[in-house]
Amino acid sequence: MASLSHLHSGQGTGNRSSGNPLRLEDGTELFARISRRGGLIRLIMKDSYLGVRARPVQELEVTSEARRRGIPVAEPIGAMVEWVASFLYRSIFLTRPMPGMTLWEFLCTDDDARVRGYVVEQARQAIDTMHRKGLLHADLNLHNLFVTTARESFAVTILDLDKARLFQGPLPARMRARNLTRLRQSVEKLDPSGRYLDSRAIESLTRR
Repeated sequence: MASLSHLHSGQGTGNRSSGNPLRLEDGTELFARISRRGGLIRLIMKDSYLGVRARPVQELEVTSEARRRGIPVAEPIGAMVEWVASFLYRSIFLTRPMPGMTLWEFLCTDDDARVRGYVVEQARQAIDTMHRKGLLHADLNLHNLFVTTARESFAVTILDLDKARLFQGPLPARMRARNLTRLRQSVEKLDPSGRYLDSRAIESLTRR
């Protein structure tokens, strides 16, 4: 299996730009998502984080519980943490690999309006399940909704729970609205002309 340093030094391949497919000696396949910063701070601390508890450890706990509750999330396998210095670490989150593509990639490549509409509805059902079962996603967007094929049909999985929070019972309306507002902003940023998502599809995906 590749070392943590080797994975961080690579460009990343697979279904996420910051990820690498891995194969263990026994043939087990995994997918490793490298923790990388966004915003301006990425220029200073590209893949390093400060803290006494690595975020992927928390993500592992949240994802495992979300999956136990029946929320459609990637199957978590574990986390790898490399302490660079006191309170400074780099990390990788491990899941079972999934064939498919992000919702945004799917919308850009499938030209069948009926199929796109069906997948959008599947995405909305995944979001509703997430909200009903108490998961608040910190950055819901078209890149962390993942489209896979299941039993000759499509299914949508929710990715990247590194900042997500779990609550007992359904999320209150204000939290659901926060998720859906962020998702609408993602749609407007990626598809400002409505080439891939018309007003009806946007309403279906982001209605409160």
